[in-house]
Amino acid sequence: MADLDEAELVRRVARGDRAAFDELYRRTSPWLTVRLRRRCGDDDVIADVLQDTYLAVWRAAGSYAGSVTKGSAVGWLWTIAANRLVDAFRRRARQERVPSIALAETTVPAAEDEVLGTRVDQDLEQALLRLPPELRQVMQAMVLDDLSVRQTAVLLGMPEGTVKTRARRARIALREALS
Repeated sequence: MADLDEAELVRRVARGDRAAFDELYRRTSPWLTVRLRRRCGDDDVIADVLQDTYLAVWRAAGSYAGSVTKGSAVGWLWTIAANRLVDAFRRRARQERVPSIALAETTVPAAEDEVLGTRVDQDLEQALLRLPPELRQVMQAMVLDDLSVRQTAVLLGMPEGTVKTRARRARIALREALS
């Protein structure tokens, strides 16, 4: 197995060769772990993504082996892993947005507080809607979905520096609109 390239290993995995799968995992998992760790600092998420990736490789190796494209097997593997990482970020964001059960309030807020709160919410909503779409996307991911700069960059497919710049521009525009 040591003399076979990764593409041939994937072709053998497509035929159900467990030894080829083990060799592919042995060769590529350290490299894949390092690449994933550059994009996500949570070891649990990385472990889940690796497991999902290699499960997908086992199940879908035939789609790579039967394709006529000249893409590399390692590139195919990275594409699967990157997609699984984005899926994990989205799952985490959805789980964090699950509403908690509201406890009954013991005091009723003052009417002035309710009116003022509603007014601030409306102003903020209008200011968000006036932002250019690329700035609004970044703000929604970072503020509403509570994603980090790195997670937002992966989710939106852009460099981290671009995410930071757009977040800063959006904050300045919101500050001006609300003042």
